[in-house]
Amino acid sequence: MPAPTTVAAPPPAAPTTLVPAIEVRGLTFRYPGAAQDSLHDVDLTIEPGDFVAVVGGNGSGKTTLCKAFNGLVPHFWNGDISGRVRVHGRSTARRSVGEIAHDVGYVFQDFGNQLVRPTVRDDVSFGPLNFGHEDWAERTDRALAALGLASVASTHTWQLSGGQQHLTALAGSLALAPSILVVDEPAAEVDPRRAAVVYDHLTRLNREQGITVVVIEHHAELIARYARSVVLMADGRVRWHLPVREALARRDDLADAHVPDPQVVALARELVPAVARGEEPVPLTVDECADLLRPVAGAADVALPPTPSGRGPLLARMTGVEHGYRTVSGERRTVLEGLDIELHEDDRVALVGSNGAGKSTLLSVLSGLAVPRTGTVEVDGRDTRSVSAAGLADTVCYLVQRPEEMFLQDSVRADVGMHPRGRGLTDADELVDEVLARVNLTRLADRDGRLLSGGQQRRATLAIGLAMRPRLLLLDEPTSSLDLSSRDDVIAMLDALSGHIRCTVVATHDMHLVAEWANRVIVLDQGRVLADTDPQTLFASPAVLETARLVPPQVTQVGAALGMAVPPLSVDELVRRLSTRPTEEPA
Repeated sequence: MPAPTTVAAPPPAAPTTLVPAIEVRGLTFRYPGAAQDSLHDVDLTIEPGDFVAVVGGNGSGKTTLCKAFNGLVPHFWNGDISGRVRVHGRSTARRSVGEIAHDVGYVFQDFGNQLVRPTVRDDVSFGPLNFGHEDWAERTDRALAALGLASVASTHTWQLSGGQQHLTALAGSLALAPSILVVDEPAAEVDPRRAAVVYDHLTRLNREQGITVVVIEHHAELIARYARSVVLMADGRVRWHLPVREALARRDDLADAHVPDPQVVALARELVPAVARGEEPVPLTVDECADLLRPVAGAADVALPPTPSGRGPLLARMTGVEHGYRTVSGERRTVLEGLDIELHEDDRVALVGSNGAGKSTLLSVLSGLAVPRTGTVEVDGRDTRSVSAAGLADTVCYLVQRPEEMFLQDSVRADVGMHPRGRGLTDADELVDEVLARVNLTRLADRDGRLLSGGQQRRATLAIGLAMRPRLLLLDEPTSSLDLSSRDDVIAMLDALSGHIRCTVVATHDMHLVAEWANRVIVLDQGRVLADTDPQTLFASPAVLETARLVPPQVTQVGAALGMAVPPLSVDELVRRLSTRPTEEPA
């Protein structure tokens, strides 16, 4: 790796004489007991008014760096530290986290720990009320409305879906309107339409109020669309800080850090020679990409023949299922209503829908952890009312939305091996080693899973589930917090283990996963099945997409902009479907 360099991206329309919003010099930090530095000799300057995306692979130091901006490192997470961090010219070492909070708002990756009050409205108003803002009520209402939370303002936070909890934590920070706002993965666990709403709101704060925005983000298409500059982290160092278009042109650097091209960039590089040679800038949006590709797409579209699909034996069935819970006030809330679903072997099911649609509840009922109020659930011919969840464990495995809830032992290796060793499998040790290697966690196998980064925890929970070798695997947001390279690894793992796992159901907001992995999509809306279809049919159904707050992948949007009747699902597919190829321009 070349020596780290730091290039401060020019502030948009900001005088160069302004004090930097954030200035980091020579920052090195190591967590207690860690074998290596999480940050090493970091230099970084973020100017006032910038919109910065911090990117890099899982474990590259992104979150640790951002926690230094608001003093959480080292005032809360202590360790060996040297160097300095200044916010608006003032050292964070000499100020408490509470004092710095007036300048720097922060939304955690583990956002559930940020919710401290009973209801959504209480939690959003907590900050401005306690900081003594006279307009705390107006701030609260604006933040709730901006993120679509007004309808659940009186709901207790523990009753929310993961995505709704994330939005609540973000609304609490927005209500304070700090001069710097740091958000660790704004799109994690929120439906695609709300992810765009969150980013649109961050953009308005940035442009209209001059708030400096820093996001940690794995979704390259969001970086391309919204960020003004990009910081690349690798091995605890800042490789560079560049304007977004220049950053996305650094293909090799990004690939080394497991940050693949946005699909619009990949398409342009494949089909437009001038972009591939670096003579034309890379596109940042679907419209820019479509404009570049129209000369290539002039001939008739050649659609690929559909992949034949047959239904395997029945594995699970839900009949007339209704389920819900009582609120604290005693009212009964229905989450699932009248569900009739059959799951067959060889089904790769993406379970999609807006936040609060009932996806996690459906998985819980299907796993036997919850018994439906009415209706029946049968898994492998057994009614879940007549057998415990533990009794179903050899057949069905459910990996919950919160990865930290899966760690019960003092090491990842022990957690992964708990089920196979408990079942007395003779090949338990070999199985554990194979699974750890497959999720790229061998070097962290002896670490406590609760001390890993969010992305590493997600991979560790996948290892726990894969080591159980169930016939039916249920995954709740398995690619949340993963870099895109790790997401692709998850898809490859699921394919490789199809001999053991006969059916997989994934609740997800990741439309790339839907497009590239699923052969069946079940769309939930307000606890009912809105559609049960395939990815291409789903992405060609505007009414369903609108109702379920889904946004197709960029390649699908480009195909629509080019007039393709059958939506393409991957970059490779779109390239193959174009019947002509660009020729080299004359010298």
